[in-house]
Amino acid sequence: MSGFDELARRYLASWNERDPARRRALVDELWTDDARYVDPIMAAEGRDAIEEVMATAQRQFPGLVYRPVGKADGHHDVARLAWELAPAGGPAVIVGLAVMVTERSRLRRVHGFLDPVPVPIPSPGADS
Repeated sequence: MSGFDELARRYLASWNERDPARRRALVDELWTDDARYVDPIMAAEGRDAIEEVMATAQRQFPGLVYRPVGKADGHHDVARLAWELAPAGGPAVIVGLAVMVTERSRLRRVHGFLDPVPVPIPSPGADS
């Protein structure tokens, strides 16, 4: 398994982790202190915000899992990962591409692209 494939495996595992404490440990191990995540509907600065984006996605898409489509590839410190979000064993409801900028085998920046772009569901108690 290439270094980029291992990074991709860990990245998707963090998005799939349902236990908040284990998810947080995965985020802390995987992302740099100055990490940034951005996609068409969310942007997050720092590991706290990135972990909250993951928790929000799990609330928005209960029972769905992130899985790779093919192998991650890259060059220098940049990798790309095609992925899909789907029920276990079922067809994809969202496909995406993550462009991952790495620093010493950790994620520093991830730029996400989604198809289709989902409509965000407000969190309970959020201002309308």
